[in-house]
Amino acid sequence: MFRLARLQNTATSARSLASSFIRFNSTVAPAIPTTQKGVIFYESGGKLEYKDIPVPKPKPNEILINVKYSGVCHTDLHAWKGDWPLPTKLPLVGGHEGAGVVVAKGENVMNFEIGDLAGIKWLNGSCMACELCEQGHESNCLHADLSGYTHDGSFQQYATADAVQAAQIPKGTDLAEVAPILCAGVTVYKALKTADLRPGQWVAISGAAGGLGSLAVQYAKAMGLRILGIDGGPGKEELFKSLGGEVFIDFTKTKDIVSAIQEATKGGPHGVINVSVSEAAISTSTQYVRPTGTVVLVGLPANAYVKSEVFSHVVKSINIKGSYVGNRADTREALDFFTRGLVKSPIKIVGLSELPEVYGLMEKGKILGRYVVDTAK
Repeated sequence: MFRLARLQNTATSARSLASSFIRFNSTVAPAIPTTQKGVIFYESGGKLEYKDIPVPKPKPNEILINVKYSGVCHTDLHAWKGDWPLPTKLPLVGGHEGAGVVVAKGENVMNFEIGDLAGIKWLNGSCMACELCEQGHESNCLHADLSGYTHDGSFQQYATADAVQAAQIPKGTDLAEVAPILCAGVTVYKALKTADLRPGQWVAISGAAGGLGSLAVQYAKAMGLRILGIDGGPGKEELFKSLGGEVFIDFTKTKDIVSAIQEATKGGPHGVINVSVSEAAISTSTQYVRPTGTVVLVGLPANAYVKSEVFSHVVKSINIKGSYVGNRADTREALDFFTRGLVKSPIKIVGLSELPEVYGLMEKGKILGRYVVDTAK
């Protein structure tokens, strides 16, 4: 009898263990649908269709992320319109600021587990074998794969990302708030590093109240810089000042931008971060920057050029540098500023189905802060 009871107890324990195992696995390996909602277009500038599309399957080196939120970047607008010389994948699902939960992974993935929070960046993947990748310049890799450009991005409920380049997001993070950090935040943080400024020096941010600019102001403040913002339109000065900016120049009300900026900063800013998409504003920054200062190019207006008068360029000994998106270390550092509460995303959340309306506002220059789409709506 004792032996029979022991066997029965063993069987009961086994069933209990099996039941727990099933429950555990149902948690870490959730059911993945075959179709999902996403916004897709089939030709450059074509109709943005909110429709059912297939859920992608991760390759051996990829993770599949259930995207909860995605920021909307000006780059997404350029990708849709086909503004840049690099051809896009067509048809294409845009988006490259996606934050969500890992729901599946390829057999070669070692750095993510099911249930981890992960972010989709502009740089979806790179070769990791060329000289540029070896030196930490993965974004400049000639074989780079770009989310929402050459790789279907985050304007869908499920998206894939190379596990090496995907951002690792700490548990408990607000996914809507962190989404813009994955591109806008990392990009401006890298640009500020590129300007090579010291605490107490002046930095001018052209386009200071937009999606990138509003984050650049906060990163600059956290880095100990004095900040002059340039922008125009209702509510922009108020937003700039609320984020820690010191001097605001409204270009719609200022006749002599160069003199106004140089007077406010007693000689010109030591660095300029150009996140606006105005060709004229970019070229003007080479005039008001302080001698030996650095102009950093970030915004990418279509078919634009930066013009710097050679005599002044030489005599003032100014630097003009381009700054692309950050690498993995830049991403980790930019996320750390956010996690420690030093940077917040001024966002407005709308449904993914409303993406065409967001693009319309973006084209008219009416975006204040950053729009984030909820993929469930």
